[in-house]
Amino acid sequence: MPRQLEFDENAALTGAMHAFRQHGYRNVSIKILEKQTGLASGSIYNSYGGKQGIFDRAFGHYIETVVKKRIAAHLSHEVPGTGLLDLFLTLLEEPGSQSHGCLLTNCAIELAGEDSIADKYVSEGFRLLEEGFVKSLSAVPGFPVDQITITANRLLVFYQGLLVLIRHGHDKAALKKTIIAEIKSIVGEQNA
Repeated sequence: MPRQLEFDENAALTGAMHAFRQHGYRNVSIKILEKQTGLASGSIYNSYGGKQGIFDRAFGHYIETVVKKRIAAHLSHEVPGTGLLDLFLTLLEEPGSQSHGCLLTNCAIELAGEDSIADKYVSEGFRLLEEGFVKSLSAVPGFPVDQITITANRLLVFYQGLLVLIRHGHDKAALKKTIIAEIKSIVGEQNA
């Protein structure tokens, strides 16, 4: 019979997720994970097998609690252009005014070209976003059907590029104007 966890796993995984977002996979130490999760190193090793194990679980947690939640909250909007616009604008409002960025984006950059445990999550997250964009664009009245897939890919590129600029500290007022202009150019004024 598996040993019952004696800690709030949701809180621990959320803390680990933020540690990896802030510091990157390579720069996160067990000491940082102890501080961010509230767990002792023994609990991290016993419950997750170490840094790679908690990274795996924290990334899965990120997909479920951040990526899927954002898609559901914004890309199911009854006015599709409004949902798209809201989704992109929320990128500018990271809690606590910190710019630790997106775990998908950060890992795609940090671990690019490596065969890592992050690959499956990065691919899944990008797929979920692109599928959400396809669904949203399909609901825009009069949107050309033959342009949905390429435009969804365009939105994914725009989304990821914005996250890189935000993480780098780019001017958020300028990015907000760019987001509004780009989404309106894609879905039209009346649909945004």
